[in-house]
Amino acid sequence: MAADDVSPEDPFPRKRVRVDRRADGTLEMAYVEVGQGDPILFLHGNPTSSYLWRNVIPHVQHLGRCLAPDLMGMGESDKLPDPGPGTYSFATHAGFLERFLDQVGATERVTVVAHDWGSALGFDWAHRHPGAVRGLAFTEAIVTPLTWADWPAQSRNIFRTMRGADGPAAVLGKNVFVERLLPASVARGLSPEAHERYRQPFGAPGDRWPTLEWPRQIPIENVPPKVRDVVARYGQWLRTSDVPKLFLNADPGFLLVGRPRAFVRKWAALTEVTVPGAHFVPEDSPHEIGRALADWIPTLR
Repeated sequence: MAADDVSPEDPFPRKRVRVDRRADGTLEMAYVEVGQGDPILFLHGNPTSSYLWRNVIPHVQHLGRCLAPDLMGMGESDKLPDPGPGTYSFATHAGFLERFLDQVGATERVTVVAHDWGSALGFDWAHRHPGAVRGLAFTEAIVTPLTWADWPAQSRNIFRTMRGADGPAAVLGKNVFVERLLPASVARGLSPEAHERYRQPFGAPGDRWPTLEWPRQIPIENVPPKVRDVVARYGQWLRTSDVPKLFLNADPGFLLVGRPRAFVRKWAALTEVTVPGAHFVPEDSPHEIGRALADWIPTLR
C-alpha cells in the first residue's frame, strides 16, 4: 500500500463508557483510545463516526492520548430510546460529549481535532471551558450562522427537503444522507468497505434519526434560534481568543467556503494549511491532515 492510500482498514478497537443522562436505562458511548499524555480529542460529524479518523490518528498517537468518540446514536454508541423530532438535538449531543469527557478524564490541556458537526460541539465545549483547551484544529467546520446564500447551490434543494415536511421520507425512509450525500461528498470516492462501515449504524429507519436531526440543527436563516445563538457566541469568541487554531482548509471544500472562510481568516492565533478535499476531508486527505497535525501539535504550550 502506498503511503498516501486511504485504507478502509480500522486498526483501533473500541472501548465503552457509561454516559447516562436518563433514569430509565444505561447509555454508553463507544470510543477509540490510543497513546498517552495530554488528550487529543477527535470529533466527527454527520453521518460518520470515529472510523473517520482511522488514517489520521496514527500520525499523532505518539504525541498524546488520542480519544475519538462515536456521538450518541452514531457509530457503535448506543441509540436513544423512542427517537423523534428533536431527540438528537445539538444540546443533547453537547450534554453527552460533556459527560463523556468527564468520564474519561479529558478535561485539561485538550487539543480538539474536529470535522463538520464535531467542530460545533468542540468549539462550544472550548468556549465554555477556555482554560481546558490547548489547541483547536478543524476542517469543513461550522464557524458562523449561515444564510441560504452561504449554502452551496448544488445542495440547497436536498437540505431544504431534509429540513421540511418531506425530510423523514428522504432520510429515514431512503437513508439519503448515508447513501447519497456521503459518497458524493468525498472527492476521491468512498470505497465500498468504508461506505458499508458508515452504513452499519443506520440499518433501520428508526436508527437514522441522528442523520435527519443534524441537517435540521444547522443554523440557516436564524433557524433553529438556539443553535444560531450558540454558533454566534463561539464564533465571536474564536475571533479574538488566543487559543492556537489550525485551519485545515479543504480545496475546493464545500461548507467552509466563501463568507465563512473569510470569517475564519480573521481569527486570532490562526495557522492555515490547505489540503485537497470536498466535504469529508479526512476521507480525502487523511495523511495530509495527519502530517499537518504532527507538525502543529508540538508547537502548543
